[in-house]
Parts: sequence; C-alpha cells; structure tokens
Amino acid sequence: MNRNYSHADNLIHQFDTVLRTLVPHAAVASRPSPATAEIQDDDMTADERRHAAGLMRVNHTGEVCAQALYQGQGCTAKLPEVRDQMEHSAQEEIDHLAWCDDRLQELDSHTSLLNPLFYAASFGLGAVAGAVGDRISLGFVAATEEQVGKHLEEHMVKLPAGDRRSRAVLRQMAIDEAHHAQLALEAGGARFPAPVKFGMSLMSKVMTKSVYRL
Repeated sequence: MNRNYSHADNLIHQFDTVLRTLVPHAAVASRPSPATAEIQDDDMTADERRHAAGLMRVNHTGEVCAQALYQGQGCTAKLPEVRDQMEHSAQEEIDHLAWCDDRLQELDSHTSLLNPLFYAASFGLGAVAGAVGDRISLGFVAATEEQVGKHLEEHMVKLPAGDRRSRAVLRQMAIDEAHHAQLALEAGGARFPAPVKFGMSLMSKVMTKSVYRL
C-alpha cells in the first residue's frame, strides 16, 4: 500500500539526507564496495598515500555535490517519474559517498571541511534547474555526469600505481555515472552546448583545487 507523505514527512526525509551526506561516516552504501578484500594495495610511500587521499577527498566532495544536486532537482521536478529517477540515481550516489569515505579512512585521512559550502551551492543549482523545467533539469544531470566521468578517468591515471583499492572504487563510480547520464538523456534531457559544459568544467576545477588539501 502506497503512503502519501505529508509536508512534515518530506522535510524530515530531506533533513535525514542532508545529515547522511554531510556528517562523516554517516552514509551507508546499499551495495558492497568495489574495493573487496581480494584487492590489496601495493606498497606506497607517505607522499603517495597523501596524494591518493587528496584525490579521494575531491571525489568524495564531488559526490556530496551530486547528492545535493539530485535533492534540489527532486524538490522542484514537475513530473513524478523524473523525481523517481532522481531518487534512484541519488541512492547510487550515496553508495559512492560511502565508498569514498571508507577509502579516506583506510588512507588515514578526512573528508573536506568545505563540504557544507559545496552542498549548499549544488542544492541551489539543482533547485533552479528543476524549477526551469524537467528537460533542462535532466540535461543538467547528463552534462554534470559527463563532467564527473572525465574527472574520474583523470583520477584513475593520477592515482599512485600501488593504490589498487581506490582505483577499483573509481572504476565502478565511472560506470554508474555514465549510466546516470544516459538515463537522463533517454528521459528527455536537453544536450547542453559546449560553452555551457566548458563553464561547468571551470567550476569543477575550482572545487578540485580547494578540496584537495582541505
């Protein structure tokens, strides 16, 4: 039997999502981490571990932004099926969030102190995109996931050779992000022009440089 959620129920759900996204170690994955027990790192120097942690911190913040983006779009999306798709993709992003958090703990590092700032900015962008229209909102998802996919491919190359566990996590994340982008386009998302994607890429670089150490 389907339940009709009240405004208070929705607010509680939204607040729970914020907590699970921003509180370290609060996110719980619905799927096992790709970094299975069979995958073990080779020896890494202290500098290599710090570098790997910096890259995984960036990826974790990227997932914070994705979660906020989906939440903002879900609040303003007009079609129920679009909201359902946002919620399904957001759950897979929670998996990514938890996997990156786990990996940061393994590397004796921490999530970014700037996560609340990037969450708020991404939520606002998502809400605006959803309010403009579902076609634009879905197109924004597709363009964002495309940027994230490129970002993950770059990080798989930049990771230390011995960091096999982080690489396994990023490989599965890249597969999921490509699937999210394809679903958004198939649902009617607009294909954004190159100048818009270039602007999104510049904003991503700002996030990367600031979060790598913080």
